[in-house]
Amino acid sequence: MKEINWQDYSLETQAIRAGVRRSHEDEHSLPIFATSSYVFGSAEEAWLRFTGQQPGNIYSRFTNPTVNAFQERLALMEKGERCLAFSSGMAAIMAVGMGLLKAGDHVLCSRGVFGNTVMLFQNYFSKFGVTTDFVDLVDPTAWESAIKPNTRFLFLETPSNPLMEVADITRLAEIAHSHNSLLIVDNCFCTPALQRPLELGADIVVHSATKFIDGQGRCVGGAVVANEEIIEKYIYPYLRTGGATMSPFNAWVFTSGLETLGVRMKAHCDSALALSLWLEQQPGVAKVNYPGLPNHPQHELAKRQQSHFGGVVSFELTGGKDHAWKVIDATEMLSITANLGDVKTTITHPATTTHGRLTPEARATAGIKDGLVRVSVGLENIEDIKKDLARGLHL
Repeated sequence: MKEINWQDYSLETQAIRAGVRRSHEDEHSLPIFATSSYVFGSAEEAWLRFTGQQPGNIYSRFTNPTVNAFQERLALMEKGERCLAFSSGMAAIMAVGMGLLKAGDHVLCSRGVFGNTVMLFQNYFSKFGVTTDFVDLVDPTAWESAIKPNTRFLFLETPSNPLMEVADITRLAEIAHSHNSLLIVDNCFCTPALQRPLELGADIVVHSATKFIDGQGRCVGGAVVANEEIIEKYIYPYLRTGGATMSPFNAWVFTSGLETLGVRMKAHCDSALALSLWLEQQPGVAKVNYPGLPNHPQHELAKRQQSHFGGVVSFELTGGKDHAWKVIDATEMLSITANLGDVKTTITHPATTTHGRLTPEARATAGIKDGLVRVSVGLENIEDIKKDLARGLHL
């Protein structure tokens, strides 16, 4: 197989071709290497592999050809030097924290991130002497004023979940670097098909591959993308020891998912914009949160740093939780599930699902009201999606 410099190719081509090392069987599709271990030609070769003096596979907890293919492909698409895959998106965030943080460190995190991310920083890293403060995602002044001498990194999701607020990645990277801190961006909602944070100044990108990267709700997985130094010095040692490993089968599914990511994301975005415009005209809808709407506070920023506006929409209903539950329960086709990024449209009530473990005060501070509904717009006919939502909206 010819050696190709995939950096010379576009994202769409990288998503289909990059990362594959064809075996002696000359297969066209990526194979699944379902093996826990590897055989060495001699005791000396085993020693050289284990000590890092010779490249090659050692043990599938941290080296597997199928997982490697996914890692190489996603790193190229994110314009990063190296990627490591993990068993879930939360495992990826855990790896970043365990690799970078020590007792006495401080973290700045945006409000409104995924509820389990809040729990991880607040309830678990705090046990090891790490403190976390939460700030307004879209207020750079708040970020800068909250930084401390011991702030190790700034962590954010953009667009945010579920309010679809958009952070100025370049500005926050400048703030972080001026204080010798790192900027970490959860790129789950956009994927590299819509946004590449590393090109905007971020140091680390994390993913829940479970969402749009898979695209069909089949597997759970996560990833971390960064430069070689960060990965090799801080993240890889934790993966090798901690064992939050992505399985070869899941890596095979995610690598296949990347092949259609570009066309899927464009279709998700087109339908999400159409749904947002329609929701604005519906009775009982007080507010629609979608960066593609001209009245969205960060619409112009989203236009600059994203190629499209994303596949997730949230909207606030005037009647609070009862109204939200009524709309959700009236749907026939939409899937009532907290997952997102699926070809099937999903709908959920964030205050009682994804952010239900937060205190009422924390939800209020994050702007997650009882009347808020989140829709991850799938690839069904958009008129069918509207009709299904209308069942509850028009009751």
